Amino acid sequence: MHDRRMLFLIACIFPILFILSIPGAPALGDAPVIELRIDAHRITAEVADTEPLRRHGLMFREHLPENHGMLFVWNEPARYAMWMLNTPLPLSVAFIDADGRIVNIEDMQPDTTRTHQAAAPVIYALEMEQGWFAARGIRAGDRVGGLPE
Repeated sequence: MHDRRMLFLIACIFPILFILSIPGAPALGDAPVIELRIDAHRITAEVADTEPLRRHGLMFREHLPENHGMLFVWNEPARYAMWMLNTPLPLSVAFIDADGRIVNIEDMQPDTTRTHQAAAPVIYALEMEQGWFAARGIRAGDRVGGLPE
């Protein structure tokens, strides 16, 4: 019985320790959380505003709570691109300019290295579960409120 419990603990803890040992991987819970608004829709967003947090993104996540996502923030506007390496959850990404306007929205397939690029210079990208924006009628030109400066 004791050996079974030990094997169970090892099987549960090893994957977590492996993920945390990836060079540059942020510790769980490192990303600050903010509330965003698009029209009447409220979003709880983890903020990836450092290189390690942006690099790790939503990797290894298998689900997101309802109306939760991740906001990527850069210091300079550019045509940033996103991909889905080690991300088993299908996502949609909204690229957002410095004025808070959505430039374009792209659907991304899980566990792929295909890049999805902003159609114009942006400083934000908001990842949500795939179809979240479409289901709410949110599209390019809509404004996102509550973005960090």
